[in-house]
Amino acid sequence: MAKCLTVLGIESSCDETAAAVVRLSADGTPKTLSNIVLSQTADHAIFGGVVPELAARAHITHMDALIKQAMQDAGLTFDQLDGVAATAGPGLVGGLLVGMMTAKSIAMAHDLSFLGINHLEGHALTPGLTEGLAPPYLLLLVSGGHTQIVSVEAVGEYIRYGTTIDDALGEAFDKTAKLLNLGYPGGPAVERAAQSGDATRFKFPKPLKGKPNCNFSFSGLKTAVRQKAQGLEKVNDKDVADICAGFQAAVVGSVTDRLNNAMIQFSQQHSNLSEPVLVVAGGVAANQHLRAGLQDICQQHRFRLIVPPVNLCTDNAAMIAYVGALRLQRGDVDELDMSVRARWPLDPQGTPVPFAGVKA
Repeated sequence: MAKCLTVLGIESSCDETAAAVVRLSADGTPKTLSNIVLSQTADHAIFGGVVPELAARAHITHMDALIKQAMQDAGLTFDQLDGVAATAGPGLVGGLLVGMMTAKSIAMAHDLSFLGINHLEGHALTPGLTEGLAPPYLLLLVSGGHTQIVSVEAVGEYIRYGTTIDDALGEAFDKTAKLLNLGYPGGPAVERAAQSGDATRFKFPKPLKGKPNCNFSFSGLKTAVRQKAQGLEKVNDKDVADICAGFQAAVVGSVTDRLNNAMIQFSQQHSNLSEPVLVVAGGVAANQHLRAGLQDICQQHRFRLIVPPVNLCTDNAAMIAYVGALRLQRGDVDELDMSVRARWPLDPQGTPVPFAGVKA
């Protein structure tokens, strides 16, 4: 007989230090009891990107206090938990080690189950926490480190349709912003600049558009932006706005084209679904221009679009605690000698993609 399960989640895969407590009722209904996230964005802004050693040090500095706050907000003691879940990968090894060792220590000290969670699975299953959505559904993951289209079949069962063969989409936004001196993080900066821009002035390529697969590529687009900026005699605010608008338009054109192929494939494989769902997760999901394009492609294919709240699209510990609770419910726990993994694909059986590296 199923029982209520309460899990502490810890996330430290990149530059957010996070702790959360999620309770899974006996009938499977989840409830977030606390969710604390400390962003390191300001610490890394002067470098124009995340510095792994600085991120790991910040996790060490703040982790204990965040866990204490999460437990206080939940109104619980460690002895009232059933398990402790921590991100085990993929991500920056230094940060992963901080979260994993902290979780293992708590689990050992209080005789709790330990669960090492795939960060990507946290994103993949978030709509179960926010919407009560059960698989199967199609997932578009667009973040600073990953850009993928995945069929979420069940907890622990995923089919990767496509991945980036070079840069992740969030990375392309960051590098475009850096090129144009817009600051870090690049996604919001590019979106703000594009609001006053003319998307038709500069014609940028829509990478891989028309190709039969579902993979992504953003390296060539990033190069085209740099060449266009360098080709102008003097880049003024209007030029920056127009370049950003054109860049965003190219991104949406590429992403929706890739999704067109994925939706056809998903619909063929799940012909029994009366209303298939596209879930979008990752920090880039906050981009309103992209959301509008996704809404259009969903209408064309009669998919329902679900985008979790922004605070649960970006890195957080609630999704880690939730996946931990789901796994604990199934009796799927990990040993304390589990190691972190810089690379951990959701679909280990997926066809290797050249140059994808950790982004696969």
